[in-house]
Amino acid sequence: QVQLVESGGELVQSGGSLRLSCAASGITFPTYILRWYRQAPGKQRELVAASNTDGSAIYSNAVKGRFTISRDNAKNTVYLEMNSLNSEDTAVYYCNAQWYIGKNQYWGQGTQVTVSS
Repeated sequence: QVQLVESGGELVQSGGSLRLSCAASGITFPTYILRWYRQAPGKQRELVAASNTDGSAIYSNAVKGRFTISRDNAKNTVYLEMNSLNSEDTAVYYCNAQWYIGKNQYWGQGTQVTVSS
């Protein structure tokens, strides 16, 4: 059974920082592309960052330079370090894992990040 469990979301002041974690089980972690998405109220879910199996990363323009995605294959965990947070970062953040040569993908339950101005 595949499980992705996010943690680390909380209320933070504008300009602050948070680190989200997503612990995976039931998958061969190093062979999965790992992504963080977010969904704000009334908006579509959007890709925030992705970590490829070779360790390379991509970011949305909205978070580039402020957020950093990293993965620890020994701990089956992917992280999202978020700095210089602002109110537009308020959303539920979801972890996603997709096998690198297939279409199977899995989602976590989400963790709420709220940035107060």
